Amino acid sequence: MAPRANWKGFLKVAEVSCPVALYTAASTSERIAFHTINRATGNRVHREFVDSETGKPVEKDDQVKGYEVASGDFVVLTPEEVAAAVPESDKTLAISAFIGCDDIDEVYFDKPYYLGPADKSAHDAFALIREGMRKKNVAAIGQAILFKRARTLLIRPHGDGLVATTLNYDYEVNAAAEAFDDIPAMKLEGEMLELAQHIIKTKTGKFDPSTFEDRYDDALADLVKAKIEGKPIEIRKPAPPDKVVDLMAALRESAGMGGKASGKSAPKKEAAAKSKTTAKSKTAPKAAPRRKAG
Repeated sequence: MAPRANWKGFLKVAEVSCPVALYTAASTSERIAFHTINRATGNRVHREFVDSETGKPVEKDDQVKGYEVASGDFVVLTPEEVAAAVPESDKTLAISAFIGCDDIDEVYFDKPYYLGPADKSAHDAFALIREGMRKKNVAAIGQAILFKRARTLLIRPHGDGLVATTLNYDYEVNAAAEAFDDIPAMKLEGEMLELAQHIIKTKTGKFDPSTFEDRYDDALADLVKAKIEGKPIEIRKPAPPDKVVDLMAALRESAGMGGKASGKSAPKKEAAAKSKTTAKSKTAPKAAPRRKAG
């Protein structure tokens, strides 16, 4: 059964257009989800909006949007006024430019969607756009009204279809300087840098998402299963605080050298370590299928 499309419209490149459909590419719906329960009665608890001053419940028809202009002072907007701000959609995903596939900083990536032809009549035009982009090794920047908002998307060839990633607006992306300003400029060289490069080489592998494990979600599934079966639950003790270690000693230990100076030993061990890493990557087991509670 084909998945349900989140959006349908027309992909337009200059005068070439074709009907397309947008599908969710990543979802959290399979994660373990909990309800809030009244411990005393065992009944579900429902969320309710109450007046912050009177404490009385506010009916849905009396709930309106408000923007705080000063402490406790709000500009109130009716549902009709908010709806008037939603941009009108013409169901068109218009391509405005083609760029190099690596020209955009990935910090702007928001959410991925699969983009495919909406019906058989679109196959030729869709394939033409996809293969043209693939041959030129470019991505497309497009704009569309998605879910009541004007969105910019980065579109790239992906197998037999396209993947369209919504992009964050510039004002939504924090400046890197805010996070990195306190990092001092340092000059690293000599044995320390050589050891770091050696460790990186021995750990080199390939991207394989099937090996990623959601250990928290798996643990929750096991916990729910144990509770259903009436098994005792072992409460984990807090982990002891990490000890302060010598960076050089840690690098040597990671490189399998103990406390010895690197000298010429690192390259000799590198081939053996790389061989073990390669053999391990070939036989790495796939992640176990998601376990459902109950």
